[in-house]
Amino acid sequence: MNKISVSIPEDFASTVNDIKLAILQARAKAAHLANSEALKLYFYVGSYISKKTRSAKWGSGAIDALSKRLQIELPGLRGFSASNIKNMRLFFEYWADDFSIRHLTSGEIRQTASAESALTPIRQMPSAELGIEPENAFLSIGFSHHREILRAVKCKDEAWYYICAAARSQWSYQTLLQHLQADDYHHIGALPNNFEKTLSPMALATRAVRSFRDEYLLELVNLDNADAIHDQDVDERMLSKSLVADVEKTIQALGGSDFCFMGREKRLIYADEEIFIDLLFYHRGFHSMVAVELKMGKFRASYLGQLALYLSALDKLEKKPDENPTIGLLLCEEMNKPFVQLAVQDISKPIGIATYKTLRSIPKPYKTLAPVIEGVRQVLAQAHDRENI
Repeated sequence: MNKISVSIPEDFASTVNDIKLAILQARAKAAHLANSEALKLYFYVGSYISKKTRSAKWGSGAIDALSKRLQIELPGLRGFSASNIKNMRLFFEYWADDFSIRHLTSGEIRQTASAESALTPIRQMPSAELGIEPENAFLSIGFSHHREILRAVKCKDEAWYYICAAARSQWSYQTLLQHLQADDYHHIGALPNNFEKTLSPMALATRAVRSFRDEYLLELVNLDNADAIHDQDVDERMLSKSLVADVEKTIQALGGSDFCFMGREKRLIYADEEIFIDLLFYHRGFHSMVAVELKMGKFRASYLGQLALYLSALDKLEKKPDENPTIGLLLCEEMNKPFVQLAVQDISKPIGIATYKTLRSIPKPYKTLAPVIEGVRQVLAQAHDRENI
């Protein structure tokens, strides 16, 4: 039997890649459009339910009856439980004053598929900082994300912060909950630092200020074995080792995917002297290394001189010509902010100081509950991810 000769053209590999990219882009676009239309539908339903229930035309049991009837009329329908219909009402009422709802309240849901966004914000966010336009961000995240944001925030500026951040970084539902729990909006950009004096151009300094927190939550790091240890250096090494044990969570806690892990206890030798960097990262957005120094207990001014020395060594030995100066992040358990700002303002190397919390901070009687709490979080996250809303 003669074998069929197959000739592979030279550009075959690039053709496969081009078609694969087109398929992935089409899938992403379809998913985005589906999400946009779902949000517009929920906005419309929320508007309709708000008018009916707030005008006293419908009694307290009407939403429950509506949900049950929809399940009968449309078997297998998901996302229209009574509680979720109430969430749609909240969704509409929260944003009604900030968005044009002309298409959403026209009486025909198909009109919401206009080429122009049916949701047009009348205020401008600092979208350049977040890397995404607000209207695109609004339609890019799922309804479950919107629901949790509205439950957690105190003002619309805060809501917009989480909407844009979630869209830009493509946060999962569980990741969003972590950022809401960490209260990013109130902690990011609030750390004592000297970035404006030590980083150039000003845009880099501004971005650095707005990228770091004044407090980091590392509550899943288990330091129980350190309770009986009185050597602070050993204790700090245990902390850095614990953070590296789940470096993905550590990176998420520090601020997300821009951080690339470079090493723990990074060893440098200069003039026959050894120094060790607790944790070393590369930040793609800053185009610079970020050295993280971990300290137990309260901030001490002497820590700044030590970290500044490490940054000088990194710039001398590791920094590439096209990279920006290495940034230092000092993490302590406690600090007096005004005093720390005074201490850091005249340091010549770019340094920010923040506090951190770990499982160690939780009273001992409750430490045993930490695995249970984490397990419950995972179960709830999986349940929410299964909801097609």
